[in-house]
Amino acid sequence: MARSVARTKTLEPWKIALIVLAVLVVLAIVIGLLVYFLAYDQKKFFYNASFKIINVRYQPSLEKQTSTEFRDLSMNIETLIHQAFQVHPLKRRIVQSYVVRLSPDGGAVLADVVLVFKFIASDSREVLWETVYNALLRRLQAPTGPLRIDLASFRLSEIPAESGGNLIYSCCGARIDKSGERISGGNIVEEGEWPWQASLQLNGIHRCGATLISDTWLVTAAHCFRGAKDVSHWTTSFGARLKPAVVKRNIRRIIIHEHYADNVSSHEYDIAVAQISPPLQFTANVHRVCLPEATQVFPDNTPCFVTGWGALKDDGPSVGELRETKVKIIGNEVCNRREVYSGLISPGMLCAGYLQGGRDACQGDSGGPLVTPDSRDMWYLVGIVSWGDECAKPNKPGVYTRVTYYRDWIAAHTGV
Repeated sequence: MARSVARTKTLEPWKIALIVLAVLVVLAIVIGLLVYFLAYDQKKFFYNASFKIINVRYQPSLEKQTSTEFRDLSMNIETLIHQAFQVHPLKRRIVQSYVVRLSPDGGAVLADVVLVFKFIASDSREVLWETVYNALLRRLQAPTGPLRIDLASFRLSEIPAESGGNLIYSCCGARIDKSGERISGGNIVEEGEWPWQASLQLNGIHRCGATLISDTWLVTAAHCFRGAKDVSHWTTSFGARLKPAVVKRNIRRIIIHEHYADNVSSHEYDIAVAQISPPLQFTANVHRVCLPEATQVFPDNTPCFVTGWGALKDDGPSVGELRETKVKIIGNEVCNRREVYSGLISPGMLCAGYLQGGRDACQGDSGGPLVTPDSRDMWYLVGIVSWGDECAKPNKPGVYTRVTYYRDWIAAHTGV
């Protein structure tokens, strides 16, 4: 008997194409939903953690956020918190932790810390709180590390985003981390990247940069006010764009260093402070930088950023968008070489840039900030844009007023 052969029914090519297309569409929808929920359907959650450190004696210097003691202890606390999530599923969810206050508690130290996480908005708040609490508690219970914690004092509470932000931005030098690798030779920045940057405007036109050091005081260069000291003509604005500004304020008072000689050839004592009115309410986009202590040292080759609305080339026009550029501190000994500035750099000045040129502040950046982060990624004002031989020329780096040299003068006139 002949064996019958089964005939296989094949799909027509156009039907196969439709099936493949349908599968691809479904996959695209699934991937899109995953991306949305994992990236876009997230929001920041803020927590306040507090605990007592029993093996550290409280001392008055811990009241000051810029003191060495505050920085060192805060670094240890933030490292401990980082370790709690280092091998935890929440490792990719924690954004940052900030020590916002160190206060006395029976001779020991009570630490207040704000923790910032990114979670999917629809997640259970109770489950999230419990997960964060248990991860922190396990680390605080561990005997390793330089800190000993009174576990009975440990508290954790979720706080509103506005309250958490206010606590963080009450600290000097906190910054949204969107730093660019690459003003002259720089790149445009986003809103809130350099929240202490101010524009000083004479009769509504940008003239100089300045730096916010408190809710009422700016520090800038004395030469910005050359020939224009009447406060009624001056205003200041904040934000990455000159127009529209995020915030505007009037200048109430201008104090120029008493030894500054108001002539074109002078670069000594190139520092001034300006009081604004009314006081600012700090936000993510507008808040103060940290001022270093007078004894703080910023070594040669320390990487820094300089920001401003100045010209992109020598004698060029100012720009409407804030720019940044990365430079390095150059020691005064090098900067005083004959081929560089031939002995013109005094102890109250510092140089920053590159001897090969290429990156520098320029006209219109005067008075603006030169800043660098500490080990906690809190930003300190190192210098004030003062002068230079044109912009970004080889062997002619930017010259800045050295803030540590004038730290006591700033405190005497502003209380900051």
